[in-house]
Amino acid sequence: MLLALSTWPEIEAYLRTSKTVVVPIGSNEQHGPTGLLGTDWLCPEIISHEAAKLSDSVLVAPTFNVGMAQHHLAFPGTIFLRPSTFIAAIGDWVRSLGAHGFEKIYFLNGHGGNVASIEAAFSEIYAEYSFRQERAPFALKLKNWWDLKGVMSLANQQFPVGHGSHATPSEIAVTQWAYPDSVKTAAYEPKIAPTGPIREALDFRARYADGRMGSDPAQATPEKGGALVTQAARSLIEDLAEFSAEKRI
Repeated sequence: MLLALSTWPEIEAYLRTSKTVVVPIGSNEQHGPTGLLGTDWLCPEIISHEAAKLSDSVLVAPTFNVGMAQHHLAFPGTIFLRPSTFIAAIGDWVRSLGAHGFEKIYFLNGHGGNVASIEAAFSEIYAEYSFRQERAPFALKLKNWWDLKGVMSLANQQFPVGHGSHATPSEIAVTQWAYPDSVKTAAYEPKIAPTGPIREALDFRARYADGRMGSDPAQATPEKGGALVTQAARSLIEDLAEFSAEKRI
């Protein structure tokens, strides 16, 4: 079930049977010469939507598609929120969902650069209740899609060399599966990109000229992406069920 394609009476009815919602969250940033700019928000969205097709108990909120990606700004098309803005926006999303009665709010993340700020946002939200010595009416959870059960082990089997950490063949394969008409090709040089630190935008562009980090995206195929999506969607359903069943102490 997709919140954006539902009416308010349908969401009101859903809340009578479940208080759990998934928020796909990512980033709009460069992913090398063949990776789609939306890769980091598309991957969690694709996986969440697939989970919703497989299970009637999964409700997916609209995708939070701009994240913390300042280090990619030297590449055209990147859009980012500074950490303070990102944290404030997450807070408003959570408060909005909580106001309707959602008690388990699960963020499925597609961008490693978001993690620190999402966790800081959670801490800011919980702090409001701690200062008032009140119980928060909801629980928050963050999960990177590649950390879902079985996903990284499958990716390592598919791409034993040249997986890397940015513009990876696994994430590009996921988007290829979902958007086969948008598959891009390029001659990569070097075949496996260099790796190293992440700092500000011009430093990143100087170190990683085509935007990749340690990866060889040429290994990506739609078929491999489909296998990753299936594994991730099934694991997401399991993880959501466990989160939903968590008892308030």
